[in-house]
Amino acid sequence: MNSRAPPATATPPPPLPRLPSPLSIQRISSVSPRRVSRPLDDDAVLAQFGYRPELARKMGAFGNFAISFSVICILAGGMSLFGFGLNTGGPVVMLGGWAVIGLMTLLLGLSLADVTSAYPTSGGLYFMADKLGGPRWGWVTGWLNLLGLLGAIAGIDYGAATFVAAFANLQWGVEPADGTKMMIFACILLLHGLLNVRGVRWVNVLNSISVWWQLTGVAIIVGTLAFAPAAHQSPQFVFTHFNNDTGFGSTLYACLIGSLLAGYTFCGYDASSHLSEETRQAQISAPQGIVRSIAVSWGAGFVLLAGLLFAIQDYAGTQASATGVAPAQIFLDVLGPAGAKFLLLIVIVAMLFCGNAEVAASSRMIYAFSRDGALPGSGTWRRVSSRTRTPVPAVWLSVGGPFLLALPALYSPAAYGAITAINAVGMIPAYGIPVFLALRAGRRYRPGPWSLGRWRRPVGWLAVAYVVIITGVFCLPQVRPVTAASFNYAGVTLAAALTLAGLSWITRGRRAYKIPALGSAQQADLAQDVV
Repeated sequence: MNSRAPPATATPPPPLPRLPSPLSIQRISSVSPRRVSRPLDDDAVLAQFGYRPELARKMGAFGNFAISFSVICILAGGMSLFGFGLNTGGPVVMLGGWAVIGLMTLLLGLSLADVTSAYPTSGGLYFMADKLGGPRWGWVTGWLNLLGLLGAIAGIDYGAATFVAAFANLQWGVEPADGTKMMIFACILLLHGLLNVRGVRWVNVLNSISVWWQLTGVAIIVGTLAFAPAAHQSPQFVFTHFNNDTGFGSTLYACLIGSLLAGYTFCGYDASSHLSEETRQAQISAPQGIVRSIAVSWGAGFVLLAGLLFAIQDYAGTQASATGVAPAQIFLDVLGPAGAKFLLLIVIVAMLFCGNAEVAASSRMIYAFSRDGALPGSGTWRRVSSRTRTPVPAVWLSVGGPFLLALPALYSPAAYGAITAINAVGMIPAYGIPVFLALRAGRRYRPGPWSLGRWRRPVGWLAVAYVVIITGVFCLPQVRPVTAASFNYAGVTLAAALTLAGLSWITRGRRAYKIPALGSAQQADLAQDVV
């Protein structure tokens, strides 16, 4: 398979459709979701923002939902962080935190969906922030989003490598050493790169399979554990048992830290926005994809966590599992080695789907950010294959960057944690910034066809408040005593990311970075090309 991208000029882009008049654009922007009775002209909306349609628009509403659902991936986040939850509050905090954080995430998703409908581009969050707050807001949001996406790929695929190593330990007795996990991690990244350069059609098919794999996987795991001839915990244990191994005496503090199981998992639903230039009726499908992915993950994740908690045989033994993966110990205790390996394979495949979807989202963001001159070497990263209409160089940057980020894991788990922490502390603020700027804009903000209407402001302010609070919780110490190995580097990582964004804006961004303005010369040239 040839993964090299031909020159971007090999095949001219397709002609643009006729641009709608400003009056018709205003009329479309004021319609509520239920009143939309005809398909929106996606390429005309894109041309309104000054961009030519270069990517293949082959994704429907279900595919757009599927990519965000695949990235959230409850079988990745919920399973990887299950042991963390057992230590930081135990069952009552795990389920209670999932319910509360899921609700707040849904409010944030509803607000972000509203803004996505108004600005459906591959740039996603940074493009919204630029249009609503100006270039510096867009620049900072873009760098937070980009670093968050790369950190997410590093965390997801390295987590998958950890589960593969646990499976290899059960199956062949392979020692899950750091070097072994790094080799598996590199192979997973290579696989995701090869799959993504084949085009959005493959990405769409894999994400659609991922949805059913995850939902069926949750049903199989919970059903198998429920009907296995083993003892089960009581409802009182599952819904009320509290366990605090953080070293902090405050119950409230432990609850805050424990809620991060859900906080870390509910990330990545901006993927629907990043794939909007490849989605049909994007002003409707992309916001629906955001909201539906959160809602379905919220419900299915609660069922998964409850099923695992009911099946715990030995709490302390599960925490200190020799496999290094707490759910794997539950599988072993309830089903034995054969059953445990079968369920682990279900989780591993779901993680692979998750990482593949995140690479797709990251590559589109890199493509868009480079299209606007934000990245060094933007001319390379914005190139699109004339054969697959896929940003091939951006795909390889999306897998190469996370590999470099994860290399410190060979020498220092704390250093690796600091780097991958940007996933959460970068992504969540990046979600909140466009929502805040839309609220600040007041009547100057024109919603798209999918809008919350009169609920936009109350829901939006609740969402912004949640972003501020959860970002602060992400930065709190999680274990006492605080040492170099146990220190939570999330706050340091966030400060470093903001510093990098600020310095790069001064040295390069204010000269090189530019988003086309409505009514600009570039927009006029595009309009003249319309047939």
